[in-house]
Amino acid sequence: MFVRDCMSVPVVTITADTPFQTALHTMQTHRFRRLPVVDKNGRLAGIVSERDLLHAAPSPASSLSVWEHNYLLSRLTVQQVMTRAIIITTPDTPVEHAASLMIANKIGGLPVVDAHDRVIGMITETDIFRVFVEMLDGQEGSVRLTLELPENEGLPFELIESISILGGELVSYGAFGHAHGVRRILMVVKGVSLLDMQSLLRRHNVQVTSSVEMPGVALYENIPFGGRIDFLNGVLL
Repeated sequence: MFVRDCMSVPVVTITADTPFQTALHTMQTHRFRRLPVVDKNGRLAGIVSERDLLHAAPSPASSLSVWEHNYLLSRLTVQQVMTRAIIITTPDTPVEHAASLMIANKIGGLPVVDAHDRVIGMITETDIFRVFVEMLDGQEGSVRLTLELPENEGLPFELIESISILGGELVSYGAFGHAHGVRRILMVVKGVSLLDMQSLLRRHNVQVTSSVEMPGVALYENIPFGGRIDFLNGVLL
């Protein structure tokens, strides 16, 4: 999968002469935490984050009056607070490389540019999370298993065949840890019950460290302060 497959488009951009209050309003309207700054030709000139804007604003604890505070904000533009040293990516970059760039530089998003430095999208940590969720395919009723296999071995073909015979489908499979000659494998199967999967894995001598049937997860728009969601039972506590 590449950046072009999961980046956010169309991209919302601003220019360096955009007033502070307009930039902040644009972020809040679109629920963005950063915006690419472009020149008159649409080429990337910088990036500004919500944190940049808020840090540049006068402190409410200052001795300034409301009128002085508003006057200073009206004079502030994006050019004065934007970051010009920009980490970018391209649409043909593998998505895991873009994620590695974000982790290494402790940033939450990257502008996506074409060969002429024109901004064509943004990829953010939310986009990466979406890819992660889609790859695991955690649908209601699917079975999520964590396995341990010898470093040089894969899943037995007979196990995959048995899953198919039972009407199941292997929808996700990947290694996420290596230690002491053992690989940790995450596997998601749908169409087969948890008990049947546990029986199959025992029959094929595959070591299971965790197994759970995915519940239906309700989306709560307004979770009370201090509220918690019990993932396994799908309820709001």
